[in-house]
Amino acid sequence: MDRARILSLTTIFPSVAQPHHGVFLLNRLASLVEHPGVELRVVAPVPYFPWRTRMFPGYSRYATVPATSTPHGIATSHPRYLVLPKFGMSLAPLLLLARLVPHLVALRRSGFDFDLIDAYYLYPDGVAAAMLGVLFRKPVILSALGSDVSLLPSFTIPRWQIRWAAEHAVGLTAVCAALRDEMARIGIDRQRIRVVPHGVDTDLFKPLRDRAGFRASQGWVDRIVLSVGHLIPRKGHHLAIEAVAGMPDARLIVIGEGPEMCRLQKLARTLGMADRVSFTGVMAQDQLAAFMGGADVLLNCSDREGIANVLLEAMACGTPVAATAVWGTPEVITVPEAGRLIAGRTAGAVAEALTRLFTDPPDRAATRRHAERFTWDGTTRLHMAAVRDCLGAWRAT
Repeated sequence: MDRARILSLTTIFPSVAQPHHGVFLLNRLASLVEHPGVELRVVAPVPYFPWRTRMFPGYSRYATVPATSTPHGIATSHPRYLVLPKFGMSLAPLLLLARLVPHLVALRRSGFDFDLIDAYYLYPDGVAAAMLGVLFRKPVILSALGSDVSLLPSFTIPRWQIRWAAEHAVGLTAVCAALRDEMARIGIDRQRIRVVPHGVDTDLFKPLRDRAGFRASQGWVDRIVLSVGHLIPRKGHHLAIEAVAGMPDARLIVIGEGPEMCRLQKLARTLGMADRVSFTGVMAQDQLAAFMGGADVLLNCSDREGIANVLLEAMACGTPVAATAVWGTPEVITVPEAGRLIAGRTAGAVAEALTRLFTDPPDRAATRRHAERFTWDGTTRLHMAAVRDCLGAWRAT
């Protein structure tokens, strides 16, 4: 196969406005762009809301995003598309399409006549990509990542649009078998969906050379539990706080930012453990890797995930994980060396899993070896097989 000119489309991508948004996808595409059979451009649209209002203050930050960027050396453009907060979910694919059509025309005129549209997240990104495929007469691969399958199809119009997009795509992938099975449940042909799991950067996320020294530098004497992710209810940080409250020899570090910050801080005070819960905000990746390497357990209490990359990252650092048994998580925690699945999404179940890991921790080297099964190179190999088959099928028609 000649070098494939791939146009990757996604709204889940880091920018100066949201530098930590979609880092996992940047890492995935950074591996893809290194493949010798690929010429890659990324189109990562950013939302635009033309009116200033106190109801939706967050959109003004996107004005700082430049028209182009080159994260990890990947040529990326950031066209702005109109959003209608609270009321425009069903229109989102069309609003995205309206901005992307002239953008892709300009991209082709500039010399990048793409062979394939490679879209990540089924809604609105994937739906818009399928429409673009029809308009530009190009094959499309759609990749499901998480809530685009576990949540959005519960709404009637998005579910219909996602099914339509899947019917018009030449290739379909999902990051875990659980998402593939749910896609089949909503009417998408299961046989067409490839599972392409995410990987982890094992050069960045690795065991600390001097773990004891790092812990001493942080003043860590107690058992350290990390809870990492956006501070929103579905991530379950409140369960982490409630579980650790009953463990006087444990300390919880919550890493992330979001609208639940004040409520979580209040919960910690109410439970009398404000001195044992720290809120760090968002961390740079190298600092996060160090904290993961120094911790005793990483805890994930989410109610839905595709594959939570923080699980892979912690295990790559040698740190076992305890996580709710939702969606793709049981496909990651498959052996005792990885950690523990939490049977129920309650503080009691979380505390029980933590206690078992504290009492009988796995060998950290074995935890690291388990994580090494998940590589971005492996993700790229599987995705490129989908690309080859997609282009082959398209050219045969």
